[in-house]
Amino acid sequence: MHILITGGAGFIGSHLAERLIAQGHQVSALDNLSTGRLDNLRALSGNPAFELVEGDILDPGLVDALTRKADMVFHLAAAVGVKLIMDEPSRSILTNVTGTENVLRAALADNTPVFLASTSEVYGKTASFPFREDSDLTLGATVNLRWSYACSKQLDEFLALAFHRERGLPVVILRFFNTTGPRQTGRYGMVLPNFVQNALYGKPLMVHGDGRQSRCFGHVLDVVEALVRLMDRPAAIGQVFNIGTSEEITIGDLARRVIALTNSPSKIELIPYENVYPEGFEDMDRRLPDVSKLQKLTGFKPERTLDQIITDIIAEKRCEAVQ
Repeated sequence: MHILITGGAGFIGSHLAERLIAQGHQVSALDNLSTGRLDNLRALSGNPAFELVEGDILDPGLVDALTRKADMVFHLAAAVGVKLIMDEPSRSILTNVTGTENVLRAALADNTPVFLASTSEVYGKTASFPFREDSDLTLGATVNLRWSYACSKQLDEFLALAFHRERGLPVVILRFFNTTGPRQTGRYGMVLPNFVQNALYGKPLMVHGDGRQSRCFGHVLDVVEALVRLMDRPAAIGQVFNIGTSEEITIGDLARRVIALTNSPSKIELIPYENVYPEGFEDMDRRLPDVSKLQKLTGFKPERTLDQIITDIIAEKRCEAVQ
């Protein structure tokens, strides 16, 4: 198949591109390189089965042309990271909603299947754990711009599912939970790369708030495995899936785990949220996905533990330090 990946030079997109090409597919990656990096695609350089198109999902003509050549689309391009979302909320909303509309409308021409990347952020302040795909979604007030990203991704989901119901477009919604691993940058506030980087240099690990907020971290290669399995499941069409792991840890404990695995002299510093983010930020105390729906359909179970994830990031950061 010929597969289009929007955001294909990004963290998840580049790993997915490698996997798909290894399976014999052709891949076109559309990326404006605002957050994606050419270095992520180093392993695919010169591969005749791969092409990178530098461009934007906000360009409907370009999106239409690339989608018409594709047999399937993974729409991963989006605003990335809480810091960027808080700094540029209008850009985040425009990129997510208008970009997704462009992809879905382009896919209608040939009824091209679309796998739409969403996020655990859509659960917002939901207090029923674990999060199920059919759980009610609860967001904060509009004056707290932190929720603009969650709202835009909810709109993406509504739009995709409406196109499926009204026009028969084959769509699958992917709600990612804290995906991490090699190639993820800490530039936009991603916690594990920042923790590892600081620990390796003996710098303090900055934990926002009291550190008791909890998350579940999945390895990017496990996430890619889940996506590849969903490709071959017609029953996934029109459905929403949590993509992640149920191994839960507080951010404070995560910092301590990183310090232990790096054998670092680093200390932990608690930083008030108001010292990090502009006005209008709220955090989610807990994110715990129910991944039974994905497992039941695909048989998928994450293979890598949190310690393995951290160890992979440590190895990459150490390699970068000596280059």
